[in-house]
Amino acid sequence: MPARPRLLSLGDRVRYEGREHSVVALHGTAVRLVDDAQAASVVLLGHLLASEGFAVLGTGPSRPPLPEEGVLEGLPEEEAERVRWWQQHLTELITGRPDAEPGTAVRAEYDPDVCSVRQRELAKLAELREAGEEVALSTLQRLRTRFEREGVAGLVDRRLVKPATGTSRADPRVVAAIEKVVGSRTEEATVSAQVLRRQVERLLADEHGAETVAMPSRAAFYRLLQAVSTGRHLLGSARTRRSLGKQPKRMFGQLTAARPGEVMEIDSTPLDVMVVHDDGTLDRCELTGLVDLATRTLAAVVLRPSTKAVDAALLLARAMTPEPVRPGWPEALRMSRSVLPYASLLPLDERLAKAAAKPVIVPETVVSDRGKAYISDNFRNACRHLGISFQPSHPDTPTDKPHIERTLGSVSTMFAQHVAGYTGRSAEMRGKDPAAQAAWSIHELQELLQEWVVAVWQTRPHDGLRDPLMPDRPLSPNEKYAALVTAAGYVPVALAQEEYIQLMPRERRVIGPGGVRINNRTYDARALGPYRRQSSGAGPDGRLWEVHYDPYDISRVWVRDHREGGWITATWRHLRTSPVPMGELIFERAHQVLTEREQRKPDEEAVARAAAELLDRASDGPDDRPVRRRKGKTRADERRDRKAAARTRATSTAAWPRPEPPGHEEPSPEEAAHDSEEAEETEELAKVVPLGIFDAREEAKRWW
Repeated sequence: MPARPRLLSLGDRVRYEGREHSVVALHGTAVRLVDDAQAASVVLLGHLLASEGFAVLGTGPSRPPLPEEGVLEGLPEEEAERVRWWQQHLTELITGRPDAEPGTAVRAEYDPDVCSVRQRELAKLAELREAGEEVALSTLQRLRTRFEREGVAGLVDRRLVKPATGTSRADPRVVAAIEKVVGSRTEEATVSAQVLRRQVERLLADEHGAETVAMPSRAAFYRLLQAVSTGRHLLGSARTRRSLGKQPKRMFGQLTAARPGEVMEIDSTPLDVMVVHDDGTLDRCELTGLVDLATRTLAAVVLRPSTKAVDAALLLARAMTPEPVRPGWPEALRMSRSVLPYASLLPLDERLAKAAAKPVIVPETVVSDRGKAYISDNFRNACRHLGISFQPSHPDTPTDKPHIERTLGSVSTMFAQHVAGYTGRSAEMRGKDPAAQAAWSIHELQELLQEWVVAVWQTRPHDGLRDPLMPDRPLSPNEKYAALVTAAGYVPVALAQEEYIQLMPRERRVIGPGGVRINNRTYDARALGPYRRQSSGAGPDGRLWEVHYDPYDISRVWVRDHREGGWITATWRHLRTSPVPMGELIFERAHQVLTEREQRKPDEEAVARAAAELLDRASDGPDDRPVRRRKGKTRADERRDRKAAARTRATSTAAWPRPEPPGHEEPSPEEAAHDSEEAEETEELAKVVPLGIFDAREEAKRWW
């Protein structure tokens, strides 16, 4: 840190453009310089002071170096005291004032205007020797030079300062070999440091010849290996090492979304919970989620044995459909009791009157990885039909969609750990027998997850939703949505039932006397009467009718009416005998939301109680399953009981909010009796075929 002069005066010697000049005139902002060859030049003062290499060579008063207390952190206390002692004496030698304060009187023997640097050095040397400090003149001059050039850091003993890289004294060839070996281990399995040492030896022998480069000792090699591999997780988890290796070797970019739905990310990951599948088997399932960048709203989540294109497409529809309040949910989870702009949104969609406190968001751009379910024609066609821009990420680059990666990880941390049957995120964290603790079916766990999203995720302050003008107060996803709706003028247009049906998988079937058959199930409706045994007049052959169905809800299908237009809802004929199926503006609005938060303590307490009860229920398991083993029953008996119960409940809950057809009414008792008689007559004439149970795992293997 060189000492810069306070004043530039006539007669001063300066260094400018690599030559020495004398200041011969000052006029306003112009300086006249004359070099040793008597060549004159006029330079603007600002340009002169900012030029590279400029320095004043005279002995006029100089500016003291700025204090740098940070460089003393981590040093021994004795060394720090020694540096402060030298700083005080050298500051007095350079400026004449021991404490560098302008108001302090200047001692005559250290006055820069009267004494030269040599005279001040000799005076300081005599003062130190008189005080009992034996210091050589060369030592004093060396410390003064380093203090003027580097500041306080120049006074620290070099032996106490650790090298920045940790490899400064090692053979560069050994360091290069270690770096090469470490760089090649990103995708490989984790091995011990001894194996890496042997690889470095072989690499040095191949590149420089055998016994040409001496290997450091084992302890020195371990220190070098630690210094080179810092931040790469070389000797730890291979999964973490691969994840770190995928991070870009540059500054991370940031995508800012100004309105809900502007950018959304979708992805799937295995959920660390053992569930009971529809066929009674115990296994993990996949969690697929859609998160909004602007509000961090978890717009839609679904659990499936494996993610298919139909799940990804219906996930888009679910984000655009109000989340209904399920029976048994607390009143505090209703949209009317939340911070969402319920009064202004209700006129747009009457379904919001019975909706839960989760916003409806229409995606504009969806970012996903290159999984088969997302790059399929089904998902792309769904995005095209809904007017959504689909943007696949770069291959093997999870940093292109970091928000959904982090969100799904948070679901595993905040939700899955409370669920009975939690497996742990890795084998070393797994319990003895997590399958024995599995208590929830996949549909029941889906309901718990939906309630958790409304009760916990949407009301929890999110660290990524901090207003720039109020960084100490994070907002929740619901609060951020309320603020952005007011500021951005965002108006969600709910998905129509026709659009929802369009996203489901499609088949072409005939309409027979008994209705439509899909997957060995017969679906019928009174509106199909005129079309029985009739040709549709559409499609490749003009005979078959277009039928859409939800593979995870066997209660009904939708038949396109090629004659009159619209859709005909046909229900499963055995449904009645089976379980019920299955800026400044931003600142002002954010301030208003935070102000309203303080007035909603009773509701927040109710939501917190609901969230706690939800996690307790998830941990205890369903009420209809025994918590303790009954006397005389083995664990195998309990597993068989759970499998039987799982088969019974396979279609007990609808997986998606189903649109009802216009004018849908329940049949009268007379019509119901007539339908029952008609069904019995048909069943007497028809061949009895055993009714199979919907197999979700086999269905997951199919490609839509």
